[in-house]
Amino acid sequence: MIIRKATAHDSEYIATYLMLAMQDILYAFLGTEDYKQARKFMLHFIAQENNQYSYQNCYVAEQENAIVAAVNCYDGNLFVQLREPILEYVRANCNANFNPENETETGEYYIDALGVEPKLQGTGIGTWIVQFLIETYVVQKKATLGLLVDEANPNAKKLYVKHGFKAVGKKTLVGHNMEHLQLKPTSYKNNDTKLRLATQ
Repeated sequence: MIIRKATAHDSEYIATYLMLAMQDILYAFLGTEDYKQARKFMLHFIAQENNQYSYQNCYVAEQENAIVAAVNCYDGNLFVQLREPILEYVRANCNANFNPENETETGEYYIDALGVEPKLQGTGIGTWIVQFLIETYVVQKKATLGLLVDEANPNAKKLYVKHGFKAVGKKTLVGHNMEHLQLKPTSYKNNDTKLRLATQ
């Protein structure tokens, strides 16, 4: 397994996998349940720079020379400026009154979305990616890692809780009740577990 920074050439794969995790949120953003339109929206921003969904803020996982998963993660300190292009696009093209709640905040690196090839879900790829993010941000950068999980999706919460994430509050995002989880470097116990990942 190789986990690496994404490039613009990975945009098609990134869009496919991130939409697995955030399709309902995108539909709420765009005011439509048209999959093709939502995918077009994601592709546009993933291929561009300096926005929250940009390939610059993504990693991809490769297995046997195929991209099998993607994760979108960025600095919460930059959220307002990264969200601005999204707001401008939606307000101009879909909903002039679009004003969603802030997903993240200063003081954390935010895991916005993580998606795995459906045929490979349950094989541990998601766990490996979470371990990689912990190693990259919590262990190496000594930074807090955060995310939101939908209260209606307890299985997603279990993935993070077993890695030491703790609930720190609740948020609402376009009508979805979310739980805010964080893993702080001061509370992370590595237990000498080494990642069995080839990264670049």
